[in-house]
Amino acid sequence: MAPRLQLEKAAWRWAETVRPEEVSQEHIETAYRIWLEPCIRGVCRRNCKGNPNCLVGIGEHIWLGEIDENSFHNIDDPNCERRKKNSFVGLTNLGATCYVNTFLQVWFLNLELRQALYLCPSTCSDYMMGESIQEEKDYEPQTICEHLQYLFALLQNSNRRYIDPSGFVKALGLDTGQQQDAQEFSKLFMSLLEDTLSKQKNPDVRNIVQQQFCGEYAYVTVCSQCGRESKLLSKFYELELNIQGHKQLTDCISEFLKEEKLEGDNRYFCENCQSKQNATRKIRLLSLPCTLNLQLMRFVFDRQTGHKKKLNSYIGFSEILDMEPYVEHKDGGYVYELSAVLIHRGVSAYSGHYIAHVKDPQSGEWYKFNDEDIEKMEGKKLQLGIEEDLAEPSKSQTRKPKCGKGTHCSRNAYMLVYRLQNQEKPNTTVQVPAFLQELVDRDNSKFEEWCVEMAEMRKQSVDKGKAKHEEVKELYQRLPAGAEPYEFVSLEWLQKWLDESTPTKPIDNHACLCSHDKLHPDKISIMKRISEYAADVFYSRYGGGPRLTVKALCKECVVERCRVLRLKNQLNEDYKTVNNLLKATVKDIDGFWVGKSSLRSWRQLALEQLDEQDGDGDQSNGKMNGNTPNKDESKEERKEEEEELNFNEDILCPHGELCISENERRLVSKEAWSKLQQYFPKAPEFPSYKECCSQCKILEREGEENEALHKMIANEQKTSLPNLFQDKNRPCLSNWPEDTDVLYIVSQFFVEEWRKFVRKPARCSPVSSVGNSALLCPHGGLMFTFASMTKEDSKLIALIWPSEWQMIQKLFVVDHVIKITKNAVGDVNLSEEMQYTSEPKLCPECREGLLCQQQRDLREYTQATIYVHKVVDNKKVMKDSAPELNVSSSETEEDKEEAKPDGEKDPDFNQSNGGAKRQKIAHQNYIAYQKQVIRRSMRHRKVRGEKALLVSANQTLKELKIQIMHAFSVAPFDQNLSIDGKILSDDCATLGTLGVIPESVILLKADEPIADYAAMDDVMQVCMPEEGFKGTGLLGH
Repeated sequence: MAPRLQLEKAAWRWAETVRPEEVSQEHIETAYRIWLEPCIRGVCRRNCKGNPNCLVGIGEHIWLGEIDENSFHNIDDPNCERRKKNSFVGLTNLGATCYVNTFLQVWFLNLELRQALYLCPSTCSDYMMGESIQEEKDYEPQTICEHLQYLFALLQNSNRRYIDPSGFVKALGLDTGQQQDAQEFSKLFMSLLEDTLSKQKNPDVRNIVQQQFCGEYAYVTVCSQCGRESKLLSKFYELELNIQGHKQLTDCISEFLKEEKLEGDNRYFCENCQSKQNATRKIRLLSLPCTLNLQLMRFVFDRQTGHKKKLNSYIGFSEILDMEPYVEHKDGGYVYELSAVLIHRGVSAYSGHYIAHVKDPQSGEWYKFNDEDIEKMEGKKLQLGIEEDLAEPSKSQTRKPKCGKGTHCSRNAYMLVYRLQNQEKPNTTVQVPAFLQELVDRDNSKFEEWCVEMAEMRKQSVDKGKAKHEEVKELYQRLPAGAEPYEFVSLEWLQKWLDESTPTKPIDNHACLCSHDKLHPDKISIMKRISEYAADVFYSRYGGGPRLTVKALCKECVVERCRVLRLKNQLNEDYKTVNNLLKATVKDIDGFWVGKSSLRSWRQLALEQLDEQDGDGDQSNGKMNGNTPNKDESKEERKEEEEELNFNEDILCPHGELCISENERRLVSKEAWSKLQQYFPKAPEFPSYKECCSQCKILEREGEENEALHKMIANEQKTSLPNLFQDKNRPCLSNWPEDTDVLYIVSQFFVEEWRKFVRKPARCSPVSSVGNSALLCPHGGLMFTFASMTKEDSKLIALIWPSEWQMIQKLFVVDHVIKITKNAVGDVNLSEEMQYTSEPKLCPECREGLLCQQQRDLREYTQATIYVHKVVDNKKVMKDSAPELNVSSSETEEDKEEAKPDGEKDPDFNQSNGGAKRQKIAHQNYIAYQKQVIRRSMRHRKVRGEKALLVSANQTLKELKIQIMHAFSVAPFDQNLSIDGKILSDDCATLGTLGVIPESVILLKADEPIADYAAMDDVMQVCMPEEGFKGTGLLGH
């Protein structure tokens, strides 16, 4: 089928030769494309939206032919959740609890530990005997031992493929969304379990942790002088082996036991010699446990970064480990067999995934435990496989060493578990106690009920799908209308009817109706013509409406569309005609006034107007449908756009009459205006004899008079106060002038506003009042001390000579008189001391409140700008490259400039001060006014090598360092920050407490980069200080 645009043109080609009043039924049916040829399946690849008779590619392909019944539902087979035969049960990962799951599986496969836990008394037996079991209340374990009992019972006899350990994790108070140190978890939990079991009466239960995991070694120190040997005995539950610099597990053990020399400042105090002597110290293994846990210290503290990092080096280990050479009493029986390997997949110490390879002690087969998924290794062999391919991909990564038979290499293993080989292998399965088995059976019954329910839901979905399949096969054959009676249905509804994933809703044709409540001709591209039979079936089964039969073809819309199309075709010719008419000279009595802007864009305006009448929103360049603007546009912008779209309204004055400015309009001939009026019949009409707006003329005349008056006032005030205007011969409080004892004060804001008016009286309004209330508190007291007016507050006030004050009183309204008087104190013959008093006097309370408010504002800010300057080569900032940094952040280069000629000030500052602010309460007004001045005085000119950052007062120094790292590519641990000579070192402190205020300049001195920048990933993930297992049940016993 032809493309959509070609079909559109073909449907309306007749409008070029047919006038609107000549439109017939044949033309209407052509416009609605009633008789277009339907498409054939196999020939038409996708649905033709321009052809209402194309019923191919609307989703019917999935229903025609045979269908797999599994496609009728989205419910997985419940049997996929069933435990496989001769397999183990997995554990759900609750977010970041994979490290817990690995240890639970390792402990579960320790048969001695499992048997001892089953022997532990439990409230579960009371639960089974009481009323709760009859009331079918869920069993809730009360202690850690009970949680482990229940978990192990489910892991042993559950029918589920995996179980949920959330009760156990919740009892420990662990955060399921935060990954913790797996080795630390193992130590803390074993300590908690040992402490909990120590209260049991049965020795087999009470001592199980010591029997299985506890060994003993001694710290032995030998004096080199007298040979005296001292021992410090200690128990251990795992050996922590350093792997840095080693390739084999045996090397790590040897280093753990190697002799250390105590010399120099580290000498040992020998009690036999009664003095410090050189000595040797080492660890001697005295006894080893049945289960030997070897912690490989992959996660180490990096002093350079201040955080943990992972060592991804290969370590080789064998399946058989002979520990006899390392034990002090060599009486045999220290040959161990590998029973578990715990793996951490990932580069960073703060992320990754934990899995465990564990050997079944009964069958000798190896299994990989990965949360819910459990995989059996082939041939009873340990296969680390893909786990060793998931470390950091880098060019410098080392090759995996070759491993002989019975040995393995890993760069992700962090714990190895060995079992004594000479122990008798258990031949019988550990039996689950009856009270626990009853709970397991109940859970299995719930699981079976769930499986039956899911199977029934699958069956219902399949039955519905089959019924829908039969309906579609029957109706799709009867869907094409042909020459029989027909109706229109939206393509969207037909597609949803054929979509098995969503339920079919009632038919809704309201969106396709025109203003005459019939089918809109422009909507035919999203409609399909179907047989009356199919429509009857659809409406009877699904309901909806209104039904669009042959009577829904709208003649009014077709006629209007015909008229618009003909006008569009005529537009190009009329555009040339109007252009030629505009070239001719027009007599004043015959012409019409037209806006120049409207003349420039009349063709585009006409086209948009025709598109709007045509109802074709796609061709209106986004300006159709009520001129809907973007959401971000302001009301003024929307109003302005609407005004631009209306022809000849650009010469309307605010009163709706002809504007007085002749530069914005021109005369056009009567013939040109007639052509334009065909397209814009509602446009304002102004014949050449039409008078301009009388109100605008009056306002223009008044404006000219006011401008002259303002110029006269400005000239008078400038002549009366020349030195104040030019900022010459100004008095200074720090160097009091000798020829007067009194100086008057006005606000600097008043002076600057007055200077603006005097410079540009035509643009600015005259200043009528001095407005000294801005300098006073609500009690009428002065807000400044004499000392502050000589320093930081000098920018807020202007000093006035007495002669100038007399003139100010004549020219302006003075609300409050503020003056400073100099008085001599002391004997005339002796040295006199000068005293300065103000009128009105200082208000100490409000002054103190203002100072506190200023400090608070500097400490409480959000999204403020600060500047970070990177210092190069250990030198301070060079004066020639960064002059602003040689002064404090509040005294920038701009403040040190001399006053500009003619009283010119910073234009940004002048614009930020509005006269309306003086109408507020005096105290609040003063604070707001003073903030503006502070903002100006702290303006900072950014220099080369410096970057601006947005910060808040409550963010920490650590978070700032992360921002600096992104801006300067300097890691936080390489950053040395300072402000005003003060070193910033407390990463947990907030910027507000460190004295970092808006517009501050922080100096950055970068250390030499460290060799290993893989730690950058760790730094990004540790913006907050680690808390480990603080607040959990592991530390609460």
